[in-house]
Amino acid sequence: MSLSFQTNVTSLVAQQNLAVNTNSLDNAITQLTSGFRINSSGDDAAGLAIANGYRANVTELQQGVRNANDGTAILQTIDGGLNNISNILDQLQQLATQSASGTFSGGTAGRTTLNNEFQTLLGEINRQAANIGLASGGGTGGVYNASISVFIGGGNNQTDSAVSINLSGSGNIVDSSGLGISTDAIDTIPHALTALTDITTAIQNLGAVQGAVGDGENDLTYAIGLANSQITNQSAAESNIRDANVAQEAAALTQSQVLQQSGVAALAQANAEPEALLKLLA
Repeated sequence: MSLSFQTNVTSLVAQQNLAVNTNSLDNAITQLTSGFRINSSGDDAAGLAIANGYRANVTELQQGVRNANDGTAILQTIDGGLNNISNILDQLQQLATQSASGTFSGGTAGRTTLNNEFQTLLGEINRQAANIGLASGGGTGGVYNASISVFIGGGNNQTDSAVSINLSGSGNIVDSSGLGISTDAIDTIPHALTALTDITTAIQNLGAVQGAVGDGENDLTYAIGLANSQITNQSAAESNIRDANVAQEAAALTQSQVLQQSGVAALAQANAEPEALLKLLA
């Protein structure tokens, strides 16, 4: 290589390598301080697009879990009301059995008292059914004649991403009318015997509604479990793409620091070469 005052090739090479090492050092510092391997689109455009997709899925699933928990709370409220109605039906059956017996010593007045309590309990069934939205006309709960659809996400399409609990139709009305006991009375033995038959059927019908609610609770529990698993796995996939490898970047930082320091020293030496040429003219 020729020696020249005009062009210091060695210095140019040293500057180029120093710039490369400085960029590597800056990149290592950026990744270590941010915790991310990808800090701009230029770092890994394709990887960023994939990581963003995972992050969007995780965000959807996290909200989906909250949706499912809300749905579970609604079903638990309904379930509690159904359990109360079941207990009331037990009381009605007890009163009807007492009135239906020829050995009841209360006579007509006693049966009237039993019937008054019986009618009061029928009214309480209507109130409970209205509060959970499973009364004629929908009640205050607003659930009757509708299916509860809980969007959770994570599926290949919107249909697979939602859990539906069907509480629609007249078969899910659990007020006294829907259960077929609204006109029952126990003021006489024949009426009490009829009421006992109707109450037995009502208990069976109520059990079917409780089963539908219980199935819905189980479905949401399974859906929450799957969503949490998807959140974990997709978060891990995003981390593999987006997050910085701290050990690797720490080693790169040390290497870049050493190369930068040696590059600065080499550049100083290269810049001193023209001065050495002066000795040839002395």
